[in-house]
Order: sequence, then structure tokens, then C-alpha cells
Amino acid sequence: MAKYKIAVLPGDGIGKDVMDAAMIVLDKLNLDAEYTYGDVGWEFWKKEGNPLPDRTIELLKESDACLFGAITSKPKDDAQRELAPELQGKGYVYYSPIVKLRQLFDLYINLRPAKAYEGNPLVIKEGIDLVIFRENTEGMYAGVEFYPLPDDVREVFLKHSKNMERFKDVPADEIAVSTRITTRRGMYRIIKAAFEYAKKHGRKKVTLVEKPNVLRETGGLTVRVAREIAKEYPDIEYEEANVDAMAMWLVKKPEEYDVLVAENLFGDIISDLASQLIGGLGFAAAGNIGDNFGLFEPTHGSAPKYAGQYKVNPIAMILATKLMLDYLGEVEMGQRVEKAVAEVIKEGKVRTYDMGGTASTLDVARAIAERL
Repeated sequence: MAKYKIAVLPGDGIGKDVMDAAMIVLDKLNLDAEYTYGDVGWEFWKKEGNPLPDRTIELLKESDACLFGAITSKPKDDAQRELAPELQGKGYVYYSPIVKLRQLFDLYINLRPAKAYEGNPLVIKEGIDLVIFRENTEGMYAGVEFYPLPDDVREVFLKHSKNMERFKDVPADEIAVSTRITTRRGMYRIIKAAFEYAKKHGRKKVTLVEKPNVLRETGGLTVRVAREIAKEYPDIEYEEANVDAMAMWLVKKPEEYDVLVAENLFGDIISDLASQLIGGLGFAAAGNIGDNFGLFEPTHGSAPKYAGQYKVNPIAMILATKLMLDYLGEVEMGQRVEKAVAEVIKEGKVRTYDMGGTASTLDVARAIAERL
């Protein structure tokens, strides 16, 4: 019996292309694992009215970890129009499978390393080596939204917030409300994880990215929790930054940051910004990690126009396998993967089109596998 059970969800578009590349690397590593492929994404929405079938959820429950490719998502109205005719009007609602999985498996940590590898022609600034901890289950992504705005919900808002007075006469079908939900438990878990990571890996500074001067209640709660936790780690520098200022400072002096921690939406924004600084989403991997499960993915989209062409950069997907190996405790294997990636980038002989080369997705994977 294999040591690990790994669920493999290629998804849509280039998800299959980059997943094939990742499997070349994993096969060369000879990880003692059983890989089981599952269904997720746009095609299953169109056929079944569900982009995350129950059979896939059951597969993940039986697995130690998951490798996830990429999915296509569209606005609710567009998604409904593209359903199979027999499913039209049946009340199906499109949602993001990856967001659903984060909530279903309580994958509260979104771990996003951002490292500028030597020799990468797309790097904007050398010396970047930071890690972002993004809370993954709450905030604006909690999914508590209203449209049209129900009368009873409006009354609650009017009762508890003077600011709602400005909107009391807006017709229900002309107002939509999305709520940002922050809990002490949620903030404690992600901030504690950031400090523990810094301690374990010899990182010197943790920066909280928030906006408490405007989002006073949710931001205020986050800041209070962070300051409490920071006192437990006197050897780690702690600082706070407003999210708008952090966007500026990441562009100006990213090399001065070490570990960043943020709530869901802010973490999403700054991690994509950091990704561009190190060469783009083709180099950005993410781990969605909870207490009992981990799901690992590149952070780019499905790029349908390139599907099946095997021309896109697979490095983010391969680095996602590195994060998975770390999660499984196979740290030495993970280090070998990253070292091989760094060598191929530095050598510069095998590059996909985004890096100015002509190599295919699988060419890059093979070059990395040869160095393991």
C-alpha cells in the first residue's frame, strides 16, 4: 500500500497541461504515493450543474493531500446561460469550487511564497524572498451577500448603523450588500501560523496588513489579536501596515519584507502583487492548509485559449508540488524540487514563451526532473 493518497484535480483549460508537467517531476522523485484523478470545474458545471461534484469531495476526504490545477469561473448569469438545456432554470447557483473547498475542509491558511530566483528575466527586483499568510475562510469571501436586499436585513442594518440611513430609500433591486466577516478565532489561527512559520524558518519580521483606520470593527479586532500574539514572540519584529501603503512599499522595497499576514481579500491582492514582482503568476504557487488536509495549486487561471497547447509556464504548478511535499513531511524531496527549479531558471536554456523561450510546458518539466 502506498504511503500517501494524493487526489489530482487538473480542472479546466491549462490545468491539465501544467498538471501533466507536475506529474513528470513527481514520477522522477518516486514519491511513494497513489494518485487518483477527480472531476472539478467548468465542464462539470455545464454538464451537471455542479462544478464540484459530491464524488470529488468524497475523494478528497479519503486523501492525504490534493494537487489542484486551474478552473474557469464566470459571473452567475453567464454561468446559468451555459448550462446544459435540461438543467436550465433548475436553480443551480455557480460558485467557486476552490473557495468552497477551502471552507468545506477548513483550509484556513493560504500560504503564498514569493521568491525571485536568480536568472529569471521577468523578475522586477532582485532579492525578494517573502511569504504571505492569507486567511482563507472569512472576510469578504465568506459568501454572506444579499441581492435584492431583503427588508428584514435592511431593518437590522438601519437599527445598528447610522451610516445605513443614506441607503434607506434605495430600492431593494438597486442595492447589493456583501459583508466582511472577521472572527477572533479566524484571525488568531492565521496570525499564530504566520509567527510560528517565522520562528521555525528563521524569519525575522512579521507584518500585519490591514485597514483599521477605515474598517474599524473588523480591522480593529484583527489588530488587537495580532498585538496579543506578537508579545509571545519577542525575538520576531512585528509591524503593521495599511493595505494601500503596503502595495506601494512592496513595489518600492519588497526585499525589506519577510512574512506578511492578512485577512482574505487583502491577502489575495498583495499576494498577486508580490507574484508579479518575482516574474508573474507563472512562478506563484499556493498551499491551502488546514489542521487535517492540504490542497496545493498554482495561482494562475485556466487560460482557455492555451488549453492543450502545452506552451504555458509550469513552474508555479511544480512549486506547488514542493509545498505539498513540505506539508507531507517530505522536506528533503521538496528542497530537491526547488533546487532543480532554481537551476533551470538560472541556466536559462529551457524557457517557455513568457520567459522569451520556445520550450514547451513538458520540456520545462523534463529539464527540472533531470536535475532531481
